[in-house]
Amino acid sequence: MQVDVIAGARPNFMKVAALFAIAADFPTLTLRFVHTGQHYDFKMSDVFLQELGLPEPDRHLGVGSGSHAHQTAEIMKGYEAWVTESRPALCLVVGDVNSTIACALVAAKLGIRIAHVEAGLRSFDRAMPEEINRVLTDSISDYLFVSEPSGVANLADEGRPASAIHLVGQVMIDTLLRMLPKAEALHTYKTFDLPDGEYAYVTLHRPSNVDEPAALTAIVDQLGWVAQRMPVIFPVHPRTRARIESAGLQSVLGDIRNLRLVDPVGYLDSLSLLKHAAVAITDSGGLQEESSALMTPCLTVRENTERPITIAEGTNTLIGHDWALFRRCMEQIMDGAYKRPAGAIPYWDGHAGRRIMTVLAGR
Repeated sequence: MQVDVIAGARPNFMKVAALFAIAADFPTLTLRFVHTGQHYDFKMSDVFLQELGLPEPDRHLGVGSGSHAHQTAEIMKGYEAWVTESRPALCLVVGDVNSTIACALVAAKLGIRIAHVEAGLRSFDRAMPEEINRVLTDSISDYLFVSEPSGVANLADEGRPASAIHLVGQVMIDTLLRMLPKAEALHTYKTFDLPDGEYAYVTLHRPSNVDEPAALTAIVDQLGWVAQRMPVIFPVHPRTRARIESAGLQSVLGDIRNLRLVDPVGYLDSLSLLKHAAVAITDSGGLQEESSALMTPCLTVRENTERPITIAEGTNTLIGHDWALFRRCMEQIMDGAYKRPAGAIPYWDGHAGRRIMTVLAGR
C-alpha cells in the first residue's frame, strides 16, 4: 500500500521520523514523504531533516509563508497536483498545522483514505487555528491514531466510531527516545556556558503571547525576574523575533543580564538543552510532552492545553498569565519542591510508530 506521509512544519518532522525509522519492517507499506514547505527556513526545516535521518522528500510543495487562507490554499493546490499525478492509497497527516488540514481535505474530496496521527487532542479553544485544524481533520479521517486517553474520550463524544480509534501513544516520544543518546553527547548547555540543571529554557511563538505588545511586555518582565535567579536561554522563533522588534522590546531584552537570545536551535540541541534545564517556559504543545518525558519541570504560558496528560501525569503546569502562580512554581522548582511524575506516561514507550504501522499493514 502506498502511503503519502505529510509534513511541513518543525514539530511534524519529529513525528513522521518515527514512522520512517521502522518502515523497513513493514514491506507491504510504501511511505512517500511529502514536504509541504510550510516551514521553509533552513533552521526550521532542512536541519531537522538532516538530524532526524529523514529521506529526501518525494515531493516538495514549497508553499512558504502566508496567511492561513493563502497557505492552506497553496498546499491544497500543490498536493492535489501531486496526487492527481501519482495517487496514493492513503494520506497520513500528523498534528494540527495548516499542512494537516489542507492535505486531508484534498484526500477526502478525491476519495483517498486518511489517517490522522495525534487525533482527538482538544484545547476546546476555537480561537486557536490549530483547534479548528484538529477538529476538521478528525471529522474526515478514516484512521484516528491517538496519543493519550483524553483523545479517545473526545473522539467518542464527537460520535466517531470506536473501530476507527486507536490509542497508540505519542510518536514524538518515539523519536525523542531514539535520538536522546545523540543529543546527550552534544552537551549543548556547555556550548552556551550554562550550568547543568540550573538554567531556564524558553520557547514562545503563540499569537496570544507574541502578537499583543502588552502580553509580550508582561512576559519579558517575567523573564527578567527569572534571569535574576538563574541564566535564561531563549531560542527565538523568526515570527517571535519580528514581534519583539515591532513592539520595541529588543533593547529591553538586550539589557537583561543573564538572558541570552539565540537563533532557533536544531532538534538535537533543543533536546539537550531541555534535558539539562531546571525549567522549560513555553507555549509549545510538543515541548509540554518532551519536558514530561525528560522529567523537566514545565511552565506553559497558555490558558489551556490540548495535552492534559502532561498536567495530570507529567511535569506541566498551565500558567496562562497568572504571574503570581508562575513565581510560586518557579520558587518550588528552585527549592526542589515542584511536582514530579510518579512514572512513565502510559504508551509513551517508544513504540507508538510501530503500533500505527501495524494497524495500517493489517497485522
